[in-house]
Amino acid sequence: MDRNTFTGLFLIMVILGAAVFFMKPSEAEIKKEREKITADSLKKVGAKAAAQNKVETSPAKPDSAALKGPFGANISGTAQTSVLENENLKLTLTNLGGKIQSVEIKGEHTYGGKPLILFDGNDNKFGLNLNIDGKIVNTNNLYFTATQNAGNITMRANYSGDKYIEFSYSLKPKGNNVDFNINLNGLNQVVQGNNISLNWEATLLEQEKSAKKEQEHSGPYFKYVEKTPDHLSLHKDEKLELKEGKIEWFSFKEHFFSAVLIPQTAFEKGNLEVKVSTEPGKIKWYGANMQLPFSQLATQSYPMTFYFGDNKFSTLKEQGHELEKQVDMGYWPLKYINRFIVLPVFNLLESFGWGYGLIILVLTILLKLAMSPLTYKSYISMAKMRILKPEMDEIKAKVGEDNPTLLQQEYLKLYKKVGVNPLGGCLPMLLQLPFVMAFFFFFPNLFELRGESFLWMKDLSTYDDFIKFGFNVPFIGDHLSLMCILMTISTLIYTYFNNQISGATGQMKYIGYIMPIIFLGVLNSYPSGLNYYYFLANMLTFLQQFLIRRMVNDEKIHAILQENKTKPQAEKKKSKFQARLDEYMRAQQQAQAQQKNKK
Repeated sequence: MDRNTFTGLFLIMVILGAAVFFMKPSEAEIKKEREKITADSLKKVGAKAAAQNKVETSPAKPDSAALKGPFGANISGTAQTSVLENENLKLTLTNLGGKIQSVEIKGEHTYGGKPLILFDGNDNKFGLNLNIDGKIVNTNNLYFTATQNAGNITMRANYSGDKYIEFSYSLKPKGNNVDFNINLNGLNQVVQGNNISLNWEATLLEQEKSAKKEQEHSGPYFKYVEKTPDHLSLHKDEKLELKEGKIEWFSFKEHFFSAVLIPQTAFEKGNLEVKVSTEPGKIKWYGANMQLPFSQLATQSYPMTFYFGDNKFSTLKEQGHELEKQVDMGYWPLKYINRFIVLPVFNLLESFGWGYGLIILVLTILLKLAMSPLTYKSYISMAKMRILKPEMDEIKAKVGEDNPTLLQQEYLKLYKKVGVNPLGGCLPMLLQLPFVMAFFFFFPNLFELRGESFLWMKDLSTYDDFIKFGFNVPFIGDHLSLMCILMTISTLIYTYFNNQISGATGQMKYIGYIMPIIFLGVLNSYPSGLNYYYFLANMLTFLQQFLIRRMVNDEKIHAILQENKTKPQAEKKKSKFQARLDEYMRAQQQAQAQQKNKK
């Protein structure tokens, strides 16, 4: 940029700055404009509320033909609510549709401390679609008559005389199950067709700190009879036809809570749908249409059970029907590690009544102790490679880098002479990797950590936003997690010391530093309990390596390697690796001989 251009740009900036300063409105003008905007907003809100009140107080009257049709007496009415509750649940039912309007799970709260309500409002629909006289009657639009007794509410819509639809809801004094029964009394000759459709739509509300993370763990689940539970997409809108068999149950699952419907007689077929909500305070919209078998030979009754509660693995398992498989424990073999090793140990430690910070610490120590033989073997293998590095450098200087095949052969000859497996340090680490990855699924889906605090971390099931930016930073997000920072720093230090042990040089020396930086961006929004575990794992690895270095003498290892060189080949016990190494070298020699013959 030359001097004239710079001067021109500077003058333009001065002019713009002066214009903004001198032309800005006064405080009185700003105040007057704000008052005008507020008054206009209130006026619009008042007009909207008046219009809504007018609609509510003056509902449209059904025509005479509709009043004379099926359930004509139930087409119009006044919406009223009833409450059914026990120690664990508070259900609000409405006579419009005879359905559950809202569900509150007692003893649980949202991240903001409010009562935990799964769903509420007019976004939720529940009812039957009945084919009567060639017309589809949706019970969600009918006004039922409610009758309440202790622990039971019955909703009834009369067709005529002793012909009616009855929805019955029952709650025991304790528990998260709602006994639900559909009774179509006397309608066997009225309803047409061989099945009826049950429709349930619900918008589940935001409960956790991060709506984005909650959406990533929320979705509809279902189970075919005698098959493993499955689910729709957790990340996008999807609709799925369920026609591979009878349906044992389906659920509207959030991250840590679920609404499940389990029929006593499996649904014939159906479909499920999910849509990601863009409205604040709402996670996802769920829709289900299920076919119930219907016979015109007798009165039909359909007993079912609702489950409204948490996604704690043990709680869901008590419900039966493999509901616990809604808890994502990872892919094979990670889910088996979590279900049959990690979770039982975690539950055992939890039974001692310890805090969850201490439980994670002890769990990490136990895992490190179990993996210590592999860690020791990995360290010894890397130490051997480090000790051999001067000899490998000599071979490299002698052979040169122009012939990588010959260089590799010379390296393999050296490995064979001293009895070293160059992969010996990698294999033990690979065997430990499934356990490290298993925790990546275990902690984010562990209900027990929800709302549990440790040190500065208020909730171990979500991230600790130690630093809040107030805006999104690329790769990082709108916050910075202190535990994630500590985990990243410890991983960088671990990488440094690991390079010292292995003797890594060149590009390999620096590649290890890239992953911790990537993990900083990836794990910054993951639960602080997970980052706490990885931090502890790094610290304990430092301790293990320190103790091993005190136990292992490099000079002694060097002497053993040199002694191996002097042993006759017949005295050396061949390992599987060495056998494969010999085979590889023979193949290389044969290939070289063939190339020479061709020339």
